[in-house]
Amino acid sequence: MSLPPHLAVLVSLSGEGGVERMVLNLVREWADMGLQIDLVLIREESQHLRDLPETVNVTRLGTRHSALGVAPLARYLRERRPDLLLAAKDRAGRAALKARRRVKVNTRIFIRLGTTLSEAMEGRSRLRKWLRYRPMRRLYPLVNGIIAVSQGVADDVRQITDLPENRVHVVRNPVITPGLEALAAEPAPHPWLEDGGDPVIIGMGRLTRQKDFPTLLRAFASIQLHRPARLIILGEGGDREALAALSRSLGVEDRGVMPGFAANPYAWLRRAHLFVLSSAWEGSPNALTEAMALGVPVVSTDCRSGPREILQGGRYGPLVPVGDVTALGESMLGTLDAPLPADDIRAAVEEYRAEISARRYLEVMGLEPPK
Repeated sequence: MSLPPHLAVLVSLSGEGGVERMVLNLVREWADMGLQIDLVLIREESQHLRDLPETVNVTRLGTRHSALGVAPLARYLRERRPDLLLAAKDRAGRAALKARRRVKVNTRIFIRLGTTLSEAMEGRSRLRKWLRYRPMRRLYPLVNGIIAVSQGVADDVRQITDLPENRVHVVRNPVITPGLEALAAEPAPHPWLEDGGDPVIIGMGRLTRQKDFPTLLRAFASIQLHRPARLIILGEGGDREALAALSRSLGVEDRGVMPGFAANPYAWLRRAHLFVLSSAWEGSPNALTEAMALGVPVVSTDCRSGPREILQGGRYGPLVPVGDVTALGESMLGTLDAPLPADDIRAAVEEYRAEISARRYLEVMGLEPPK
């Protein structure tokens, strides 16, 4: 009887964000399939580690930065010699390629990319862009494959690195897990979600420039005269104080709350009347997909990349220009007045189920799960 494939997953766990959840969703699915999994950690600051299956072997590199992880990662590759290593994010991937080159093992390396880097670098100097892109252009030809979370991310990385099309693959995120419905059915975590009052709109994500919550707040304030509503923004980040000040200046501080990070966001999402994604850029927005998996009507900016693919060009929710307060407010009103049927919304994100995604990853990477 042959041994199951030995798969290493290299990740820096630096919080409770989407990358951390998606990678660990994959790890759980692969462990359930019977694969031999090493979770190799650069950093380990995440509550998501609590739920790992006991069969997963956790290896700590003892460093807090990908660049400092090359030497310990090389030792790991020499000693454990996994069949394949999947690195989450660009910097971890480049560290893995350097480590493999150092010890000359046969481990195949794939890098998962989850954001449109050129969009994140918009407005930076030519020197900053060159310093960011040059290591990718130098090292990515050594990679066995890139796995992008959306076609937009795939197009972006090919434009930056000039990799051939057959080295860059699109695999949807493993967003919809078997336990999602049970978590969504837990008791309402806030009185607004069960009091039968004005509709509740939810936004979710790190409180940072990327998520552009100021545009959401301004659009929310603009609809109050037409349809009173309430706003909940889930997440934590450096823009909290600025968002609170903006809420006060708009006169909607009593109509909105920012409860911080929610360990179970699904109990919040399930009871929302509308989910709004106001991001300036994305890779493939998990919060949007999760809301749709729960049948919640959605509105999104038409940012690069992901929302247009998930909403199939606007078929399953309006797409509005980034930063357009008027268009966002009008779409929020229109969706509250005439939401799509929940079953139609759920069906649109079927391919984002964790098991489907995990099997597609294995297919792309050339691994067979045990029979």
